[in-house]
Amino acid sequence: MAEAKKLYIKTYGCQMNVYDSERMAEAMGGAGYVETQSPDDADMILLNTCHIREKAAEKVYSELGRFRGLKEARPDLKIGVAGCVAQAEGEEIMRRQPMVDLVVGPQSYHRLPELEAKARAGTKALDTDFPLEDKFDALKNRPKAKRGPTAFLTVQEGCDKFCAFCVVPYTRGAEVSRPATRVLDEARDLVERGVREITLLGQNVNAYHGEGPDGKDWSLARLIWALNDIDGLERIRFTTSHPNDMDDDLIAAHGECEKLMPYLHLPVQSGSDRILKRMNRSHTAESYLRLIERIRAARPDILMSGDFIVGFPEETEADFQATLDLIEEVQYGYAFSFKYSPRPGTPAAERSMVDEAEASERLQRLQALITRQQRAVQDSMVGRRVKVLFEKPGRLPGQMVGKSDYLHAVHVAESDAQPGELSEVEIIESGANSLAGRPVQGLS
Repeated sequence: MAEAKKLYIKTYGCQMNVYDSERMAEAMGGAGYVETQSPDDADMILLNTCHIREKAAEKVYSELGRFRGLKEARPDLKIGVAGCVAQAEGEEIMRRQPMVDLVVGPQSYHRLPELEAKARAGTKALDTDFPLEDKFDALKNRPKAKRGPTAFLTVQEGCDKFCAFCVVPYTRGAEVSRPATRVLDEARDLVERGVREITLLGQNVNAYHGEGPDGKDWSLARLIWALNDIDGLERIRFTTSHPNDMDDDLIAAHGECEKLMPYLHLPVQSGSDRILKRMNRSHTAESYLRLIERIRAARPDILMSGDFIVGFPEETEADFQATLDLIEEVQYGYAFSFKYSPRPGTPAAERSMVDEAEASERLQRLQALITRQQRAVQDSMVGRRVKVLFEKPGRLPGQMVGKSDYLHAVHVAESDAQPGELSEVEIIESGANSLAGRPVQGLS
C-alpha cells in the first residue's frame, strides 16, 4: 500500500474559509492525502486566502516567499493558492510567483484532485471558473472522519448586495442557497460523527432561500426549525447576517426555538446615514436600531455582535461620532472593527481617502468603547448559570474549556467533563477574554 501524501492547509479569513478548507482536505483525502500541521513535511501546501483584509494579495505573496526554501529543497513539493485572492488574481499569482503550481477559486475547489494530478504531471493548473455543477454535491461521497463537538456548515454563498467596499460579489458570485434536503443530510451526518453544535454559514446567511423537500423555497427560519428536530444536535447558530434580511419568522425563532442560541452577529458598519448610503448598505441607523429592539423583544437576553468600518472614504468626525452613538445605544457583547482599506474594482476604492493617522485614531477610540462594553457584558455573567459545551482540555492540568450559550469562552478547573459534553456551569470570574466557571452539579 502506497504511503499517504501529506497536505498542509493554511486558512485565512472568515468561517466560510474554514469550512472550505475542511472540504478541500476531504477532497484531497480521496486522492491519497492526509493533513499535516507543518509545511515542513508536506507534499502539498495550500493557502486558502481571503480578500477582505487589508493588503490581502501582498500578504499571500509574503507567505509564499516563506516557502521558497522548501520548494528549492524539494522540487516535487506542490504549492497551491485557493480562495478569494486566487479568484480575483489567479493569473497574476501565476505570473508573479512561478513557484505556484495550481490556483483554484472558491467555487471550484471540488476539482482540486484533478488540478493536483495536472500539477504532478508538470503542467500549471488554474481554475477560477464558476462551474455549473454543485461543488457540495460533488463532495458528498468524501471520506468520513470523527468530528469535534462543533462544526461549520455552509448553506448560502455569494452576495447580491454590492456594498461599495466589498469584493464578495466579484469573488464568490451571486447569492446561491443550497437545497434544504442537502443541508439537513449534511447536518445529520455531522451529528453522527460527533458534532453537537452547528453554525450555519453564508455571506448573507439570513437571505437563505433554498428549495425545501416540499418543492417550495425555505427561509432560514424554516431551515432552523427543521434542524431543531435533529436528535443529538443541541445547538444552532448562524452567521453572517444582513439587517435587511432579518424577517419576522427569523426574529420569532430567536424567542421560540430552543436550540437557536442567544447570540446574533448583525453587522451595521456605520452609524452615519450619509456613510451608510455611500456604502450602499440600503438601511439606516434608525432602521437598524428599531430592528435591534424587535430582536431583543423576542429574546431579551440575546447577545449582539457587529462589524464596523472606520475611516470609510469621506467619513467626517460627525459621521464617526454617529457610529459611536449607535454603539452606545446598542451595547454590544462583541464587535469586529477595521480601518477601511480599498479593494481594487470596488466603487469605494476610487473615492477620496480619510487621512491615515486620523482613521487610526478613530479606530482606537471605537475599539476602546467596544472593549468596555464587552468587558461589562462579561462581568455581568458572574454569578449566573449557563450551559457550556466543552470542546477540549485547557492549558492547565484537569482544566476543560468550551463555549457558553452566548459564545463566551469558559474554562473550568478540575473538571471531569469530556469533549462534547453539555453541562450547566456557574460563572465565578470574568477575565480579559474568557470566563471561569465551576460545575453546578454538587453545588447547594
